[in-house]
Amino acid sequence: MSSRAWAAFATMSILWGIPYLFIKVAVDDGVPPAFVAWVRVLMAACVLLPLAWHARTLGALRGRGRWLLAYAVIEISIPFPLIAFGETHVSSSTTAIAIATVPLIASLLALRFAPGERLTGRRLIGMLLGFAGVAALVGIDVAGSADELLGIGAIVIAAAGYACGPLIVSRGLNGLDGRATMGVSLLLATVVLTPVAALDPPTEVPPVGAIAAIVVLGLVCTAAAFVAFAELIRLAGPSRSVIITYVNPVVALALGVALLGEQPGAGALLGLILILIGSWLSTDGRLPRVVERRLAAAER
Repeated sequence: MSSRAWAAFATMSILWGIPYLFIKVAVDDGVPPAFVAWVRVLMAACVLLPLAWHARTLGALRGRGRWLLAYAVIEISIPFPLIAFGETHVSSSTTAIAIATVPLIASLLALRFAPGERLTGRRLIGMLLGFAGVAALVGIDVAGSADELLGIGAIVIAAAGYACGPLIVSRGLNGLDGRATMGVSLLLATVVLTPVAALDPPTEVPPVGAIAAIVVLGLVCTAAAFVAFAELIRLAGPSRSVIITYVNPVVALALGVALLGEQPGAGALLGLILILIGSWLSTDGRLPRVVERRLAAAER
């Protein structure tokens, strides 16, 4: 990747490693999950749309309405409230580990929707390891807890949405100004989420800590992050762009332990390791040379 792509990668690794901390703060302070998602999306749209208007880049979006709506629903409107809901049942660390399945899901989608993709021995091993990691996380750390299983399920569905997002951008929105595409997508997501948020509004003014967390989520983790993500997809492509998910859970895990006092169990740590290794291999990461040679011989 180019130096600009690496810079976008580093930026995204941080910007999407910290949201889980702030989501946890907000929902633990009693802010409803759908309302958290709606406010952060609305704030980000209010920031990006004026910037796109001033740059006169909105006109380039003519004829891209269906792609914008698809991105708004699949990448934003579904995952954001599901992650916030999931964090009412599990820790921010566990959330980030479950989100680490994004490259694994993306590699499965690529087999179906990307021409020329095939299931090599390396990728098969990666997928099996990734699924073993999910099994370790669910079977060891959350086994027997219906609430935690519900939370994990919601987060994995959100991860599937995140895996689809880059494919949508690369097919229908690539090469466009990130402020315009993301600003309009966030506006559409705001419209979609408004009735959902209206069903469960806060019953009182949230604490200062929750308000501050939502502001960071809207301005930093959504507005700034989505522009950086669009740039990363443009520079590195949809498959490589989801590799930020290798770093995000490590950042989130460190923040959860340091600032929230979370204590991930053995299943979470084992699951994280297996999911990261599996995702790396399933997106064409490299095995040791001895294993590579044996797999190549078996494939022949």
